[in-house]
Amino acid sequence: MLRINFLIHDLGHGGAEKVLVNLVNNMDRSKFDISVTALFGGGVNEQFLKPDIHFHAVFPKTIPGNSRLMKLLTPQQLHRLCVKERYDIEVSYLEGPSARVISGCPDPSTKLVSWIHIEQHEKKLAARAFRSYREALACYRRFDRTICVSETVRQDFCSLFPLERPVEVLYNTNETDQILRLKDEPVEEGTFRDDEIRLVGVGKVIPNKGFDRLARIHKRLREEGYPVHTYILGIGPQREEIQRYVEENGLADSFTFLGYQTNPYKYVARCDLFVCASHSEGFSTAATEALIVGTPVCTVEVSGMKEMLGENDEWGVVTENNEEALYQSIRKLLDNPAQLTLYREKAALRGRAFSTGETVRAVEQMLLKL
Repeated sequence: MLRINFLIHDLGHGGAEKVLVNLVNNMDRSKFDISVTALFGGGVNEQFLKPDIHFHAVFPKTIPGNSRLMKLLTPQQLHRLCVKERYDIEVSYLEGPSARVISGCPDPSTKLVSWIHIEQHEKKLAARAFRSYREALACYRRFDRTICVSETVRQDFCSLFPLERPVEVLYNTNETDQILRLKDEPVEEGTFRDDEIRLVGVGKVIPNKGFDRLARIHKRLREEGYPVHTYILGIGPQREEIQRYVEENGLADSFTFLGYQTNPYKYVARCDLFVCASHSEGFSTAATEALIVGTPVCTVEVSGMKEMLGENDEWGVVTENNEEALYQSIRKLLDNPAQLTLYREKAALRGRAFSTGETVRAVEQMLLKL
C-alpha cells in the first residue's frame, strides 16, 4: 500500500478544494493510505472528507500576509515545517505555495507530483508565490510528474516552464452519483417562480468570476423585457458591491444571492441556463456539475470550456470572453427556446463523460506508475 499526502493551501469553498475531496474520498483504500494536509485550516470542505482520510492543518486558520511570510523560508525549511511524516508520494494540489513546499522534500525515494489548475499566462504571475521565476522553475523541475486539469492549462504551463519530465492532463473528479441524487432534493418554497427564466452562476464572489458582468447583462435583459431571474450560489468579498448595483438599479427582486450551499445541485438543476462569466478558469467544476444535472451551459471562453462543450458548441455555448459577446449569446438562447431545450438534452449526455469512476481510475493509474 502506498502512503500518499495531498498538500493544498486550504479546503475552502473553491473548485480545486472541492474536487480534491471528491478524489481522495473515492480512491481505492486497498492501494492507498491517504493523507490531506492543508496549510491553513477552517475550510468548509473539511467536513466532507471521509473519516479514514488523515487530515492535518499546519495552521488553524489563514494568516494575513502568509505568502510574503512563506518566502522568508526556503522550500526545504517549509517542508520540514509542514510535512511531519514520510510518504511514498507527495502531491502539491495547487500551483504556487503548495508546490514550493512539496518541492522541498528531502527524501529522494519520495515521488513528487504537481497539480496545476489554472492558466497563468505570464512568468511574473506564475512565479508570484516564489522568490523569483528562477526559483519557481527550479521547484517545478523537482517534480516527477506534472498534472494539468485541461489541455489549455497544460499548453500554458509548458510555455512558461520547460520541463523534461512528463506533463499530462487528467480531468477533475466529480461525485456524479451523489450529485444526481442530491439534485432532486426539494428547494425552499418561494425560491423560484414559474413565470421567470432562471439563470444561475456558481463560485466565489470575487472579481475573477465576473459576476459583476453577469449583473450588468441581467439589467440589460430585464430592460428589454426578458423575464429573467439570476441566482448566484457562493460567497465572497465582491458580494456587497454587486448587491449595491442591483439595489440601485431596482433589480433586487430578480437578482438573488443564495450564499454558500452544501447542496447547490438542487438549485442548478431547476434553472434554465448556467452562465459562466469568469475572466479565467482551470477546468470549471461548476460548469461540469451543471452538465451532470442536465442544465444547459453558456460560457465565455476560458480554459477547458471547448474541451468540455465542443469546438463547435456541440454540448453547450462557448463565446468570446467579453461582456457583449456573453450578453448576445444568452439573448440568442432566450430567443430560441427549442435550442435551449436541445442543449438541456445534450448537457445530460455530456455529463456522463465526467463520471467519478473514470476520473479516479485515471489518477490511480498515474500514481501507481510512479
